[in-house]
Amino acid sequence: QVQLVESGGGLVQSGGSLRLSCQAYGVSNIDVGGWYRQLPGKERELVATIDVGGRTNYDYAEPTGRFTISRDNAKNAVYLQMNNLKPEDTAVYYCKVYGVDDGTGYFDYRVDYWGQGTQVTVSS
Repeated sequence: QVQLVESGGGLVQSGGSLRLSCQAYGVSNIDVGGWYRQLPGKERELVATIDVGGRTNYDYAEPTGRFTISRDNAKNAVYLQMNNLKPEDTAVYYCKVYGVDDGTGYFDYRVDYWGQGTQVTVSS
């Protein structure tokens, strides 16, 4: 059973920082890990992705460099460092994994796996 466990969310003042963690269980390796967020009343949107080779992709609407995605392949974990947070960043943040290897030596892309979400609230 593949499970993603998120942590690191919470309440922070404007200008503060948070580091989100996504730990994958039940896999030998993962290809693409990513972070998405859902603002109140809006559809879920991309924040950033990172693949097994360390290649990153960031939301075109957020080019400021405030957020940085990283990973630890040995731990099958994906992280999101968020700096200079703003009230408009308040949202539920979700971890996503696309492409999992459960021991076959190949990535299976048939199913996307999502974490349960972690609330990030930024006060003004």
